[in-house]
Amino acid sequence: MKVILASASPRRSDYLKGLGLDPTIMPSNVDENSSETDPVKLAIEIAIRKAEAIRDECASTGVAGDVIVAADTNVVIDDQILGKPRDPADAISMLNRLSGRSHRVVTGVCVIRMSDGKLISAAEQTRVDFTDIPAEAIEAYVNTGEPMDKAGAYGIQGKAAVFISSIEGCFFNVAGIPLSMLRGMLEELGFSVWKVW
Repeated sequence: MKVILASASPRRSDYLKGLGLDPTIMPSNVDENSSETDPVKLAIEIAIRKAEAIRDECASTGVAGDVIVAADTNVVIDDQILGKPRDPADAISMLNRLSGRSHRVVTGVCVIRMSDGKLISAAEQTRVDFTDIPAEAIEAYVNTGEPMDKAGAYGIQGKAAVFISSIEGCFFNVAGIPLSMLRGMLEELGFSVWKVW
């Protein structure tokens, strides 16, 4: 199974490699602006945009593969979507808002079967509980640069792991790619992950 991953995220790539897949990386630089306010619909909409952009690029450049996988993750608190921070001050503001509270992480996934263009999409949600984070710790974390390319200004698989008291749902969803859901989507399109093991 040749997978084309429409993402520059090293985390998503590493997790697919962990499944025995060796994805071809083709980052999608689509416009992620939208009037959609529902977090689930928004994540799915952006994931579909990314996958379709790479489908069109593959068609025009002759890149071959079996499936295109795209994902989009956002963090939701108080019904407000937190994207990637604009700058360090924005990252500090986001982390102060998440400190001591629960929030949702929503990841939309789109998979396109390249042989016939069949497209399926879905979203996964996970609840994440943060401990109270001292201001000094937030500042130190932001100074590492780690939160700057991550929705909600943190990465569960990085240094921010020490801020998380519990999660309810899929860990990999918070890291950017819900693997169990993806397995089911691939199976729906006729591909079995374990056949590459």
